Amino acid sequence: METPDVAQIVEINSWLSTLFDAAGVPVPDFDYTPESVAHLHALASLSRSRTRAAEILASDGRRKAREYSAQAVRIREVLDFIGLAYESLSPKVTTSARDLASVSNMLELRDTDMSSFLVAMGDISLKRVDLEDKRRETEKESKLLLQLTRKAITRLVDLKGTLSAFEEEITGHEAQKSHKKWQTNLEIMELKQRQYAIESENYKALLSRGGYSPDIDHSNLVDMLQHKIELERMTKPVLDTLRGYRNLPPDKALASLAIEQKRREYEAAAKRLEDLVQALDMRE
Repeated sequence: METPDVAQIVEINSWLSTLFDAAGVPVPDFDYTPESVAHLHALASLSRSRTRAAEILASDGRRKAREYSAQAVRIREVLDFIGLAYESLSPKVTTSARDLASVSNMLELRDTDMSSFLVAMGDISLKRVDLEDKRRETEKESKLLLQLTRKAITRLVDLKGTLSAFEEEITGHEAQKSHKKWQTNLEIMELKQRQYAIESENYKALLSRGGYSPDIDHSNLVDMLQHKIELERMTKPVLDTLRGYRNLPPDKALASLAIEQKRREYEAAAKRLEDLVQALDMRE
């Protein structure tokens, strides 16, 4: 782990003691970590450099104040000697002198000599000329920007018109394309319809050659199946009865009688079946 620099800690403690002693409060406790020491040392160095700069400026200000005070005393003595003491001057002269001093301070002149005023006025004139040049340049740039803005607005209006016309053209083109697509689909459907009609006729001819007739279509076959089931239901008792005669005693007369009776019943059933088939044929 990195340890704090002892020399930096000494400088920090000295700086903090100076600050807090001036405020009349004790220095608070804190941990001397490498980060805190580095940060406080940077603050102390910055504070001391600014303090030295402020002291230099203050010293220069005090020196100038002493010089101005001494110069004011000398000027007052000279004015008193020649009979132009400040108290003996008229209000108009006093006001003019005060204005002259205000102008000197505003122009940051060291003295009120005419040469100093002329130099300051020359500097102001140069600054005014420079400002005029910058103003004309700014006006020129503003006019150029205004012209470019107007051209951009005109161009924008033209682009909006072009975009509107292009959108209308696209809409018409899409409508025409959609109509052409539907027309193409319709032609394809008509072609498919003719193709299916031809194939249907071919299939009908093929079925006709194979012996197909409408009499044996699905509905008729279903009806015939139902009739077959009904006839089987009607003839089943007769067949069961005939099968029961196999166990009869060998009496020829009774057997003949029974066989004749069953034969008649069978013929009657066959007749009913034939009548049903004929009725079905007549209905179809």
